[in-house]
Amino acid sequence: MKIENSVVVITGGGQGLGRAMAEHLAKQGARLALLDVNQEALDQSVAVCEALGAEARSYKVDVTSEEAVDQCFAAITADFGALDVLVNNAGIMRDGMLLKVKDGKVTDRMSLSQWQSVIDVNLTGVFLCGRAAAGIMAERGNGGVIINISSVSRAGNMGQTNYSASKAGVATMSVSWARELGRYGVRVAAIAPGFIGTEMVAQMRPEILEGLIKQVPLRRIGEPDEVASTVAFIIENDYLSGRVIEIDGGARI
Repeated sequence: MKIENSVVVITGGGQGLGRAMAEHLAKQGARLALLDVNQEALDQSVAVCEALGAEARSYKVDVTSEEAVDQCFAAITADFGALDVLVNNAGIMRDGMLLKVKDGKVTDRMSLSQWQSVIDVNLTGVFLCGRAAAGIMAERGNGGVIINISSVSRAGNMGQTNYSASKAGVATMSVSWARELGRYGVRVAAIAPGFIGTEMVAQMRPEILEGLIKQVPLRRIGEPDEVASTVAFIIENDYLSGRVIEIDGGARI
């Protein structure tokens, strides 16, 4: 699929990787629908894309709400007249140990709200947006591309029971969708980033960041644009589907 003039929806498009993806695709002439819960961040992303000469619109939406998601995707289709690509990028982290034990007694444990909030956004949100986009793509009959953002943490990571479970679900869901939706000309793939230099990583204490870098054979943190360029690669490669591409510098958690 050509990126130029394609209508690309990016969830979590207001900041971080979402904004990097939007900027990268804007430079290639994509028409962008950016979704987020933060209107101020969305406005900034739209301004960046428009400054690059791209058409961009913002949609404030809670991806955990079935009704809100369906209404949003209907609005996008009405506004742009098409929907070619969905990048399911929205996600949150609520890290914590499953439990903590001191002197033989449990002193703390991951709360149900910690678990549920991450599952709601990272897994259910991906499901709802993917289902909405796939339905539009199938009915229009022009095919499409769905790209889900997983993580190297999908293999399991200490202190991330909720996040790892959600990202493992995203990866396997991507393969299931690729097998189901291929008959409609819809390709589905996932990207599993490692340690990427987003705002969240930049705020880490130097000693923690140094420890992360030591786990990466390339001895550096990845750049957001390196993930964005992988999004572009998947869009343009019409024979890529049902795979999870790891962008991690060789790191294995």
